[in-house]
Amino acid sequence: MSDRDGIFAGDDPFALARDWMAVARDSEVNDPDAVALATVDPAGMPNVRIVLLRRIEDDAFVFFTNYDSAKGREIGASGTAAFVLHWKSLRRQIRVRGTVTREDGAIADDYYAGRALDSRLGAWASAQSNPLDSRAVLMDKLEAMRQTWGDAPPRPPFWGGFRITPTEIEFWADGPNRLHDRYRWTAAAPSDTHRTATGWTVSRLSP
Repeated sequence: MSDRDGIFAGDDPFALARDWMAVARDSEVNDPDAVALATVDPAGMPNVRIVLLRRIEDDAFVFFTNYDSAKGREIGASGTAAFVLHWKSLRRQIRVRGTVTREDGAIADDYYAGRALDSRLGAWASAQSNPLDSRAVLMDKLEAMRQTWGDAPPRPPFWGGFRITPTEIEFWADGPNRLHDRYRWTAAAPSDTHRTATGWTVSRLSP
């Protein structure tokens, strides 16, 4: 019999992640949706950076970025990524690994349109991850984009979302004496008799 109850209860990891995020929005001082996103380059060298997780869907996690950035190129080459959400005030974290596809349609358009004007223009001005001579050059590019697009810039064709469809999700909560609680959700085969109603196998892990 499972001892998974309290903050770990439920049969849907995405609903659980949304519940944890809602609690974090009330407790974290800044950016409760900040995740450390890990990718690998073609040589297998890992990269990690902070991005903002903007959507927790019924089957995926979504963030937005420049497709030509280092992370965008690395995701395009490998089709995979991982991230960790860590909430220091709650002493909880969520780890995710999975496959990645682009979100390049209406959802990306709507998210882009909701950003501040200078952020939208900045997406056009910044050749993200590429060398830059000076901040003055960047600001000149921003002003050039302002002259080009005014107050209604369209979403750049090189900018949009990435949707991570997980094969594995781990929920972690701090425990006394470092005896933490950890539950790993793994996408289950239909024949797995231990799968949840939403198609996952859940295992408790040693801390």
